[in-house]
Amino acid sequence: MAHDQVETVDAVVVGSGFGGSVAALRLAEAGLATVLLERGRSYAPGEFPRTPADLGRAFWDPAERLYGMFDVWRFKGFDSVVSAGLGGGSLIYANVLLRKDEHWFVHEQELPGGGYEHWPVTRTDLDPFYDEVERMIGVAPYPVEHPPYAATPKTHAMQDAAAELGLDWFRPPLAVSFGTHTGAVPEPGRPLAEGPYPNLHGVPRTTCRLCGECDIGCNDGAKNSLDHTYLSSAAHRGADLRTLHEVEGIRTREGGGYLVDYVRHDPATGRRAKGTLGCARLVLAAGTFGTTRLLLRSALPGISPALGTRLCGNGDLLTFLTGVKDSDRSGPLDVAKGPVITSAIRLPDQLDGFGTGRGAYIEEGGYPGFVDFMAAGLDMPGQLTRAVKLLWERFTDFLTGDGDTNMSAEVSQLLSGRSLSAQALPLLGMGRDVPDGVLALDRDGNLTANWSVETSRAYFERLRTTMRRIGDVLGADYADNPLWLRKRVVSVHPLGGAPLGRHAGEGVCDPFGEVFGLPGLYIADGAALPGPVGANPSLTIAALAERMSRQMLHGDLAAETAGAASRRNAASNGGRARGSTSLAFTEEMKGRYVSGATEPHDGEAGERLSFRLTITAADVDRFLAEEGHLARAEGWIDAASFGGRRRVEDGSFNLFVTPGAQADRREMRYLLHFTDVHGEPRTLAGWKDIQVGPPTHIWPDTTTLYYRILAGHVAAESVAPVLGAGTLHIRLADFLEQLTTFRTDGPDDLKALTRFGRFFLGELWDVYGPGDPAPAF
Repeated sequence: MAHDQVETVDAVVVGSGFGGSVAALRLAEAGLATVLLERGRSYAPGEFPRTPADLGRAFWDPAERLYGMFDVWRFKGFDSVVSAGLGGGSLIYANVLLRKDEHWFVHEQELPGGGYEHWPVTRTDLDPFYDEVERMIGVAPYPVEHPPYAATPKTHAMQDAAAELGLDWFRPPLAVSFGTHTGAVPEPGRPLAEGPYPNLHGVPRTTCRLCGECDIGCNDGAKNSLDHTYLSSAAHRGADLRTLHEVEGIRTREGGGYLVDYVRHDPATGRRAKGTLGCARLVLAAGTFGTTRLLLRSALPGISPALGTRLCGNGDLLTFLTGVKDSDRSGPLDVAKGPVITSAIRLPDQLDGFGTGRGAYIEEGGYPGFVDFMAAGLDMPGQLTRAVKLLWERFTDFLTGDGDTNMSAEVSQLLSGRSLSAQALPLLGMGRDVPDGVLALDRDGNLTANWSVETSRAYFERLRTTMRRIGDVLGADYADNPLWLRKRVVSVHPLGGAPLGRHAGEGVCDPFGEVFGLPGLYIADGAALPGPVGANPSLTIAALAERMSRQMLHGDLAAETAGAASRRNAASNGGRARGSTSLAFTEEMKGRYVSGATEPHDGEAGERLSFRLTITAADVDRFLAEEGHLARAEGWIDAASFGGRRRVEDGSFNLFVTPGAQADRREMRYLLHFTDVHGEPRTLAGWKDIQVGPPTHIWPDTTTLYYRILAGHVAAESVAPVLGAGTLHIRLADFLEQLTTFRTDGPDDLKALTRFGRFFLGELWDVYGPGDPAPAF
């Protein structure tokens, strides 16, 4: 397709899960023309499948005319179930939004087979974004203090077992509406209050009625899934949400930006219409398998050799406790009542300082009441009813490829015995397994995975032992998932493949999710995680996406990351060296831009232009000693002519430069490379003119920036076509804020700040002073 025939927008987001939905909202909120492409369909409350026939077709395989929401992958060593649909995994997950434990953000932890696991972000980095995601989605623990929630047998069973075994039991935050609005008394089946913007489905929602159907889609709308939260907000702000659009490849675009090749599925006919979108920013959030496969197939220039690495299953393990009795021993435990998960047990990690081995969580599960009804209708022992058999044959068709791995007998035994009766309690484990798996493509271009439970054997055995002990306390029989007998697990939380890293040798993308060497390309899903979260990963993926979006649109987090990296002695990309002290501050300037002008001017003519920069000197002593006094500048430039806020891709700042032989003059110089909305490279070249005059000139001279916008990404002193010019100023309020942003990091931080201050004042004295030697400030 010719370049001029390609539909062009500011940003494209691929996938609508916990990363893509966040990115779509923030991009649209910033005023960028944003298109989200989701391969699956949209599901309004009441549209999720419930009949056996519909459930039997609720799988994703367009080649077989199946466009359902369960996408089952089979690999060597493990199987995985992920989602297709508007809202991604939030449609079928169990609502738990837990933060990654602070001590579980490991740094250079050795892996059994060589290499290491390293998280280039910390809990402190993510906490503000965890807060924002929780606010946007709406979370609350299961309200056991209110009837009828107090009478939830499985919750009390887990609490009793934890107390008996001395384990840490708690009620995790759930993305479920139990009350009609914030602060309301929980009450099942009540109409939910309307939000501040229309819900994209236009269908009424009601509070949770404790039916246990969370994992197969909530037909009441009580689950605060992404379609009801982030995506409804994104649509309200102008994001174009396109369902049944499956991305098949991505390419770099001549002149900058990316081309996204997709097909549009037509379920009615099975046909596929091809299309291409062009964009300056591209966010991949197609899930661990989808994103990694796209990157492997696209063979983008210069992509990191780390592509495909750090695969893990977040320690997922499913087991069953059969024959569990209610607390009064009068009858079987009612597993179907309540959301799928209401409580959790935390197993400490050796990183906590008091645990042994790798940490984990165990959460009690459940299943819909109607499954019990179908299981009870078995015609004879060992025979499934036609309805259950239809569903599970479809499931096992995906999981099995030949006679050696056929699991029909095991699944039949699991379903036809008492393990699917009201006496069965599913236990869901997850935690810190070993992220040493690798994703790759076979000769036919299909995704393959090399990962097994063997390097995580000690972790899984600890988990199974604890689950068995819980069963003993409850007087139940323990049953492994039949797949475990084949040394396999089923993961619903696959992670890795395009991990975060400090440099391209360690990861595919930087700590903000931007792919190394490919500006404007971001990863915002589980593929970016460099190891297991341990807890349910949804909240961490969304928080990382919030942080990525903040940096992508505002560029004001880089100095914080540089400081954190230096504190971990990990600044391999230009951070301070060991033993040195860095200094950073933030500066915001606002003014006017006149397109076509070749010289800066002051006044009200032209459009508004502003920037916000974080200036970082990695080594204060070197910065002060070197003639150019060069520092790094990161942040954003905002002007309508260039498409709104544009990230500074490469920026430099010179504090005081003596032009030529003019000893009585200094310049503060700025050179900022960015890319406009059309993918064209641009440079802001600016200077503050510090020249001889009365002291009253200090304020206007140091707060006025003259600048030109040049075509291309040009170096200092280079000649390039001038596209426009203008003048920027620091307002007094912004200056006062700037004074609060100065920070140092290193062994000599306070003295370094003092040396910087003396240098700054001394240079001003040399220009504006009465001609006497500068005083000792």
